[in-house]
Amino acid sequence: MNELIHAIRGNAIAIGLFAIVTSAVIALTQVATRDAIVHNKEAFQARALYEIVPRELDPDLLDHTLSINAPELGLDEDALMYQAIQDGQVRAVLMPVIAPDGYSGDIELLVGINADSSVAGVRVLSHKETPGLGDKIELSKSDWILDFTGAEKTVGRDDSWAVQKDGGRFDQFTGATITPRAIVGATARAIEFFRAHRDHLLTPVTNTTQPQTAGVTE
Repeated sequence: MNELIHAIRGNAIAIGLFAIVTSAVIALTQVATRDAIVHNKEAFQARALYEIVPRELDPDLLDHTLSINAPELGLDEDALMYQAIQDGQVRAVLMPVIAPDGYSGDIELLVGINADSSVAGVRVLSHKETPGLGDKIELSKSDWILDFTGAEKTVGRDDSWAVQKDGGRFDQFTGATITPRAIVGATARAIEFFRAHRDHLLTPVTNTTQPQTAGVTE
């Protein structure tokens, strides 16, 4: 009987140790995977930033950041906005924008606005749109997103800032109007946000400046 109890205890200890080791391995794997995902996302965003603003314009673009609170851009929490600074002046600002009305949910964008309020460029960071239809918003799938580069918008309502089906200037996709409509609207909101906070956003930050807050935070 004592030998049986001893054997049971030994097996229980072994199983317990195995469970602990297994849990530790799973936890470490999850942490490593999460870190890799975050790193890949940051690297993808950095590439998108320099697609909109040439690296030679501001090699230190990633250091020139503002912390923004902008629910009007679809952001639920503070996010970083980037200033492209050349010769001590902000030439463009790049901001994250969420288009909440995509066909399959949120579309995460990076929108660049020049100091004159024209669009420096738009890139899609993430989406769940339909492959073969809505995913044409990706630059790797089509050049549609490049139509925003250099585009200007009048102050306030501008009926040309719509897809052609709605009487506007921007193409829609065959069989997919909702997706481009969502991006047009989100980009227009980014322009209006820039105009509302223009003075603050065009005040240069430096590498030693603490992150500042744009937008209404009261």
